[in-house]
Amino acid sequence: MYSYIKGTLVEASAEGIVVDNQGIGYGILVPGQVLEYLPSIGEEVKIYTYHYVREDMIALYGFLTREDVNIFKMLIGVSGIGPKGALAILSVMSTDDLRFAILGEDAKAIAKAPGIGVKTAQRLIIELKDKISLEDAFEQKLANQGEKAEKNPATGVKNEAILALTSLGYSQSEALQVLSGIEIKEDSAVEDVLKEALKQMAFL
Repeated sequence: MYSYIKGTLVEASAEGIVVDNQGIGYGILVPGQVLEYLPSIGEEVKIYTYHYVREDMIALYGFLTREDVNIFKMLIGVSGIGPKGALAILSVMSTDDLRFAILGEDAKAIAKAPGIGVKTAQRLIIELKDKISLEDAFEQKLANQGEKAEKNPATGVKNEAILALTSLGYSQSEALQVLSGIEIKEDSAVEDVLKEALKQMAFL
């Protein structure tokens, strides 16, 4: 139903994001890793979406690339893995890392996701291994790196700030929440971003 949603980012937290498009706020569930690539609150963002509809649930899931959406759809097609499990997997590893884990039959890496056991990870590998080629995995990794970097050139600064805050004892969720409200540009200094984040942390 929705291929992507482009609008103003108005909220971002571990629970998901809200994107305003022409006065309508779309609540979108996203993997934790997506939060690292988001712009600051109030800036424009483009999120590729998957509209999940079941009798007991309707939800929008958001990703950085179309290929991420395709991987999500493959995951929820595996018996025993629903949207929650797929989101958990994509929160602990990128789609690129997941492809290589499947090709390398690394069930332990996949099982690090909350709620995903080794047996479920092994079943995932069996069901998806024939759908992924090593050549495609390498090509897609290069494509994703370029697309994600293009989305937000300031990502490197933001990630360094996240690492610094988590090393100080803050959770990743707290770090992402406070950084989402700070304007981070490509030429921003990590030290300045960190000082502003710590200043805001003191009032939380």
